[in-house]
Amino acid sequence: MKQITLEAPFQFTMSDVSDALTPAPHEALVRVHRVGICGTDLHAFRGRQPFFSYPRVLGHELGVEVLALGAEAAASGVRIGDRCSVEPYLSCGTCIACRRGKTNCCASLQVLGVHTDGGMRDIFAVPARNLHVANDLEYEQLALVETLGIGAHAVERAQIEAIGAIGAIGAQEAVLVIGAGPIGLSVLQFAQFTARRLIVMDTNEQRLDFARRHFAVEHALLADESAVEMVARITGGDLPTIVFDATGNAASMMRAFEFVAPGGKLVFVGLVQADITFHDPFLHRREITLLASRNALSRDFTRIQGLMRSGAVDTRPWITHRADAAEMIDAFPTWLRPETGVLKAVVRF
Repeated sequence: MKQITLEAPFQFTMSDVSDALTPAPHEALVRVHRVGICGTDLHAFRGRQPFFSYPRVLGHELGVEVLALGAEAAASGVRIGDRCSVEPYLSCGTCIACRRGKTNCCASLQVLGVHTDGGMRDIFAVPARNLHVANDLEYEQLALVETLGIGAHAVERAQIEAIGAIGAIGAQEAVLVIGAGPIGLSVLQFAQFTARRLIVMDTNEQRLDFARRHFAVEHALLADESAVEMVARITGGDLPTIVFDATGNAASMMRAFEFVAPGGKLVFVGLVQADITFHDPFLHRREITLLASRNALSRDFTRIQGLMRSGAVDTRPWITHRADAAEMIDAFPTWLRPETGVLKAVVRF
């Protein structure tokens, strides 16, 4: 069995693991076909990922095939041979968060590829309840479901109502997404279903061009010193009522408060290993609602697979780089460089 391990920052190794795997009663044994690479993996490679220890097998964006089931796993509805996405959040089911349906922030949460070994290997065991069957989707689509789940959950956290509903965003209001990487684009994807006016901002012109071409975003702005003034002009001086920061950059996250309209909301989707500070009188004067958004929920996975099936969500343009498992160790450092134009890389196992 092939396995790629991040032994320490900037140090991958590939090994053959000969252990015979038998799923526990509640588990399924899965064959990994595709692994999506996201910011979490890039930060871990650089040594900048919170909640992380080495050595670690990365991989939490997965498209898998079910090989075997434990004695109790069939009750989940999964069958041998099924294609599935993997919900990589291993929750306890009993803590206060789980009891309230917020399994995404379980008090003892273990995320595959972060707190515990993930799917950057041929075969491994996962709780059957964490598999979402979609036999009519491709493995590459399934590997991107988790990324999209981050955006879907963030938009739900912001409580953007459907257009036409009571409390809906009005025609003259705006939503700003800061950061046009995979997480920012996943936010953009779901904000677009509900918001009437969207602005996206990034420091990378290639990513802004992607947002213009594939999401038909009218206002795609470079994040420079004049950005607040530009956003104010676009919104007629009102500023956006909802701002998402998906950068995982402390300076951007602290500046994001400046873009929020009085009475508006700021949602931190990106994660950074740093302290975030703000000027308290500014927060109070505008009565800003500050929200964190973590991971996703099971219903997000089900919804996203349905949207992929209907064609409402098309992930094909997202994947800019591919590598076989044997090529990944050499390719991975190049994916850190903006000039290579990486939006989403996928590893084939």
